Amino acid sequence: MYAQEVKSTGKPVKSLEEMAPEERAFQQKIDADVKIEPKDWMPEGYRKTLIRQISQHAHSEIVGQLPEGNWITRAPTLERKAILLAKVQDEAGHGLYLYCAAETLGISRDQMTEQLLSGKAKYSSIFNYPTLTWADIGAIGWLVDGAAIMNQVPLQRCSYGPYARAMIRICKEESFHQRQGYDIMMKLCRGTPEQKEMAQDALDRWWRPALMMFGPPDDQSVHSAQSMAWKIKLNSNDELRQKFVDQTVPQAEYLGLKIPDPDLKWNEARGHYDFGELDWSEFYEVIKGNGPCNRERMEARRKAWEDGAWFREGLMAHARKKEARRMAAE
Repeated sequence: MYAQEVKSTGKPVKSLEEMAPEERAFQQKIDADVKIEPKDWMPEGYRKTLIRQISQHAHSEIVGQLPEGNWITRAPTLERKAILLAKVQDEAGHGLYLYCAAETLGISRDQMTEQLLSGKAKYSSIFNYPTLTWADIGAIGWLVDGAAIMNQVPLQRCSYGPYARAMIRICKEESFHQRQGYDIMMKLCRGTPEQKEMAQDALDRWWRPALMMFGPPDDQSVHSAQSMAWKIKLNSNDELRQKFVDQTVPQAEYLGLKIPDPDLKWNEARGHYDFGELDWSEFYEVIKGNGPCNRERMEARRKAWEDGAWFREGLMAHARKKEARRMAAE
């Protein structure tokens, strides 16, 4: 299994023979699909990789509330408002599950937040795009949450126990989000010509950023080889991107929408859709902080952090008093 996965990435990682005995035993547990738990021995690189991935995932859930929260007060019906409120609440919960999973690796939530606000930690590039119309909420549910599910379902089988278990509930809720988004798009496409045009415009703007959510091509990915050997990732970026395209194109056809890619066509020999090259310079610019809404998103998170300082201080004061009373009683 280990040799097969390393080969699939096309990039070199340590062989079992090159590992120290403790590291070899660790890798053999992973190869045998035995979950790694917080108190187990693990290589420092494994711990750091998990912290980077889980904290980025948690930050993405929290920042991901912002583009949709923008439409809570403007949802077209009371039912749509209630559904959107529930969805945004779910995203907050997902962030908390993931912060808790990361904390089992020896990093605090405050540290992770400080890394986000300083720019050291990243979040998904997709959340740096604006939601201009109500159709964007549909496109986010359909495409963005659809891509998230494609990424996250395999993580239920990842090697780190707390992360894998957190993903079980998250994936169930994300499937609701995806159906909610598709339902919005279906209603728009069955509505007036103006509403269908709005849905097409949202698809045109969100399609390529959604494909970039899977990360850069495998030959440009820095972390994929080792992450797959450790079973932190179970599928390559390109494999997941292809699966997403294959699944989503028939859904767009059912809606009567056109995927904004002139190179898109079914390849009978491959049994997959061929699609055009993505502009990865745009992806890297957004990651660097130069996307349409990067500054706005970070300002919102800084304000939330600063506005919540009084509450965190109150909690700490309460905890100190409780601990003092406990020690006095002893």
